[in-house]
Amino acid sequence: MTGMNDTATPRITGIARYPVKGLGPDRLERVGLSPGETLPFDRAWAIENGRSGFDPADPQYLPKSKFLMLMRNARLAMLDPGFDADTRVLSIRRDGKPVVSGCLDEAMGRQVLEQFFSGFMEEDLRGAPRILSAPGHSFSDVAAKCVSIINEATVKDIARVVGRPVDPLRFRGNFLIDGLPAWAEFGWLGREISLGGARVEVTDRIQRCAATNVDPATARRDMQLPKTLMGAFGHMDCGVYARVVAAGPVSVGDAVRGPEAD
Repeated sequence: MTGMNDTATPRITGIARYPVKGLGPDRLERVGLSPGETLPFDRAWAIENGRSGFDPADPQYLPKSKFLMLMRNARLAMLDPGFDADTRVLSIRRDGKPVVSGCLDEAMGRQVLEQFFSGFMEEDLRGAPRILSAPGHSFSDVAAKCVSIINEATVKDIARVVGRPVDPLRFRGNFLIDGLPAWAEFGWLGREISLGGARVEVTDRIQRCAATNVDPATARRDMQLPKTLMGAFGHMDCGVYARVVAAGPVSVGDAVRGPEAD
């Protein structure tokens, strides 16, 4: 497989999910993957920005423009969310101080959070913000349930062109990997790889939007990454999507292996 050899085994250096679409990551040390599913709770909730037409009884894919999102709502990056998977409580801090918390699975908890977003995002709102969810649904940017993989070397190569460091968090991936040559992940398309104890099929390159222009630490739009990618590399892609085909546990530090290693 392209980019994998016997001298250096790529490793997982970071795992993250994004319980509420548009908000920051919930970093994990380990996770269990299931066939045909996202990471548990990844994009399980979204904040409606005006009437979206989402029906919890018949959940369907909707474009991200229906929700609060970094591409248009950079102010979201000022918030530092925390998520408790056992209680479904979302806690939000700003400038290191707690500002609001509420249970995403309870009407009262959602109401408290919605009131906060009504004030904090007032200038960006097209209507009252509502926190949406449906059992088994993910508000991903793509209709298919998948996981995303970002190669640290690719991000460093983009940083080389930009002339300054680029935080991999700009790309909001589920798995960050190291030990692979830059751009080698594009050679995985149509192939299966192992992520720790799970197995995935790489299906697509990820085309990037203006959300990557937002610094996740400062909430400033301080780069033009899609434009930079197109100018330097002839495309706007960074990272790959993959479909989980075999269940298993995945931990930070686990190996990433191709078929020839099995």
